[in-house]
Amino acid sequence: MRSSLVREVRLNNGTRMPVIGLGTYSYQNDSYTTQQAIHLALQMGYRHFDTAKIYGSEPAVGAALADAFHQGKVAREDVFVTSKLWGSDHHDPVSALRRTLKNLRMEYLDLYLVHWPVKLKPWACNPMPEESEFEDLDLESTWAGMEQCIELGLCRSIGVSNFSTAKIEALLDFASIPPAVNQVEMHPMWRQSRLREVCGEHKIHVSAYSPLGGPGNAWGSTAVVESPIVQSIAHKHGATPAQVALQWGLAKGVSVVVKSFNQRRIRENMEAINLELDDGDIDDIDGLQEWKIMRGEFLVNDTTSPYKSLEELWDYEI
Repeated sequence: MRSSLVREVRLNNGTRMPVIGLGTYSYQNDSYTTQQAIHLALQMGYRHFDTAKIYGSEPAVGAALADAFHQGKVAREDVFVTSKLWGSDHHDPVSALRRTLKNLRMEYLDLYLVHWPVKLKPWACNPMPEESEFEDLDLESTWAGMEQCIELGLCRSIGVSNFSTAKIEALLDFASIPPAVNQVEMHPMWRQSRLREVCGEHKIHVSAYSPLGGPGNAWGSTAVVESPIVQSIAHKHGATPAQVALQWGLAKGVSVVVKSFNQRRIRENMEAINLELDDGDIDDIDGLQEWKIMRGEFLVNDTTSPYKSLEELWDYEI
């Protein structure tokens, strides 16, 4: 049987991170709904909360957690909070993180990620950048700023998001502090085998966003949870397709950041940790046709972007 009852993973710097996190990206979501979801998640055992500047949810996450701390429901050291550096802040990661910490009402962040390998003009705060807003990426200077965030005690760990194998290896050529995490799209229909292998060789933890394929998002798909293979495995175990998809990821050794503000699904997702899949289940899922859902077309253009095609953005790992 394949099951992941491990509730946290030790990162390469010794920090412990819960393997199931609550994502807080939600298009046109209001602060009250986000805060209520976080309170529900805390009651159900979630201790990892994932946000980003570009999500607009940092203030809501901060308000909900500050309230929980004040009421003694949980202590700051018992929760793990992740946020991300948007492309417009590559010029000054330290100042960007200070603003994030102000939004979150916190003195430090547990994990700070470079959101995309893309640098934008300082005023470019649109999730879908305009062609005039791109700048040449200088990842070495960006990473030096991220390392300074560690040195100043503003965060405990730094990492990246949406980095291909080639970009990880390029970063390691000059990084004094290696990334602790690479957060990428990963689910039963986009399994990231090569990336997981390379990250494993360098002790970089892979964290999966959209581990269900992003259903409910404008760019997402229900293909994962509607897969006949996934549904058949779920029926066999008396589980839900979502739980099967999440446990598959946990069995692969990754953490999962799953986004739902629905009380039933918040509980359902957390209970995936108790599901046991057998080797045949894993093999069946590993045989599914692969399809990358979040492709990043909004970061590609023929003129100003460093990436003229999707193949360049993902270094032909697509």
